[in-house]
Amino acid sequence: MAERPWLIAAALLAGSLAVNAEPAADGDGFKHPLDRLHFNQSLDQREFERSSLAILNVRDPWERWNRRVYHFNYRFDEWLLLPVVRGYRYVIPGFVRSGVRNFFSNLAEVPSLLNSLLQGRGKRALDTGARLLFNTTLGVAGLWDPASRMGLPRQSEDFGQTLGAYGISEGPYLMLPILGPSNLRDAGGQLTDFLAANWVDYLNVATASDAHPEIYTLKGTDLRDSIPFRYGQLNSPFEYNQIRYVYTRARRLQIEE
Repeated sequence: MAERPWLIAAALLAGSLAVNAEPAADGDGFKHPLDRLHFNQSLDQREFERSSLAILNVRDPWERWNRRVYHFNYRFDEWLLLPVVRGYRYVIPGFVRSGVRNFFSNLAEVPSLLNSLLQGRGKRALDTGARLLFNTTLGVAGLWDPASRMGLPRQSEDFGQTLGAYGISEGPYLMLPILGPSNLRDAGGQLTDFLAANWVDYLNVATASDAHPEIYTLKGTDLRDSIPFRYGQLNSPFEYNQIRYVYTRARRLQIEE
């Protein structure tokens, strides 16, 4: 115990020296890089603010309707979806939920494979096809994900990304009921992917789902369980604007990938 006061004193001394010491130079050799910034004093402050906020602009001609859908989704999520998800987590063991998620993720490889081919991404299509093969066989219909352990990570592609890759404009921002943020192009892409998956009917899941709608319920519950976002978690009156901007920017980055 006698050594501790000396250790504390040494730590305090080192901290004092660190505070009084000259700051270390950055990688480019500048000790105070912000000092070299110059602002155009001739610009009005309001002009500066408008130019700074311009990057947040997203084309949203249907904003009035979108905000109403946003508030509907907020309450639907709070009053129905999240209670169902909490019950799902409480009743179903974790390893079973993991198997369910892997199973539906394996089905999602089908539209990813089709869209990789449509985009002419040969290597990505081969990787996705290999994932589909290994997880369906070695992973027992996709309940496990051995492909990821084999160095084949999931690479999601959808028809909205395919249209964007060919230069189709994203169109106006669109808040979809229950499904959340989207745009005109991506909404059409979601519908196309859904129809394509039903047409392929991999493992006869689409046919079974028509006879047993509870499969769609399970899929929707698993999907909501996998999304960490919660309405209101940003604690901001501008959450709608933030979600709109983040979604739009993220989709552009996915297409440019």
